Amino acid sequence: RAGTVPPGLTEDQLWRAKYIYDSAFHPDTGEKMLLVGRMSAQVPMNMTITGCMLTFYRTTPAVLFWQWVNQSFNAIVNYTNRSGDAPITPSQLGTAYVSATTGAVVTALGLKSLTKHLPAIIGRYVPFAAVAAANCINIPLMRQRELKLGIPVTDENGNRLGESTAAAQKAIFQVVVSRIGMAAPAMAIPPVIMNALEKRAFLKRYPYLNAPLQVGLVGLCLVFATPLCCALFPQKSSMPVSHLEPEVQARIREKDPQLETVYFNKGL
Repeated sequence: RAGTVPPGLTEDQLWRAKYIYDSAFHPDTGEKMLLVGRMSAQVPMNMTITGCMLTFYRTTPAVLFWQWVNQSFNAIVNYTNRSGDAPITPSQLGTAYVSATTGAVVTALGLKSLTKHLPAIIGRYVPFAAVAAANCINIPLMRQRELKLGIPVTDENGNRLGESTAAAQKAIFQVVVSRIGMAAPAMAIPPVIMNALEKRAFLKRYPYLNAPLQVGLVGLCLVFATPLCCALFPQKSSMPVSHLEPEVQARIREKDPQLETVYFNKGL
């Protein structure tokens, strides 16, 4: 973090220190990230929340509570892993949180009411549909400042060239796709297994094992889905200069007429 290398440090130790630093500190602001908002917390946090969402989906109060918990957690993750270094005021953060969680919870309740008279297996997929729709709401709202002001774009050497809203749109789109992909196996596979198990005598005899089994299955899926979907798009994403806003293109052409590609931190 200080930018100095202690004498006697091996290359392996240096790389380990870099991995630890990169996992704990924001790449743009250099701030230490909230523990529950880091990608390392995704599996333990999501397996618990998602498992409970898939278990307690039958009543409206349960849907309301667990969707609120899930979207509150997502809001923390989205804020922690935002792109850019522009400061966010507490009022802006509060507005973004309230609008994001409200929109997501309303979506979940609306989908639940639409599937009320459909087969039970369809009802089990309401949490996934709600999470997918909510990600499309929560992530842009928690990162709305980036959409308004843009995120830093650099050349391949990391020299800052300006801020671009077009880069912000691409970054947020990639994160939305990654998050939905991350949730898909964990919310699509366990319902099929649990639907079959609930028809057997075992779970009828031991119904209290429903939630632990659900959480365990979700955790197993997330162990593989989380790193895979984080790697769908590179952390340091890129786009052609010609796809940026005209005024940003003009500023970049003034600095480097030959530059064809800019880079940006997409967030996670």
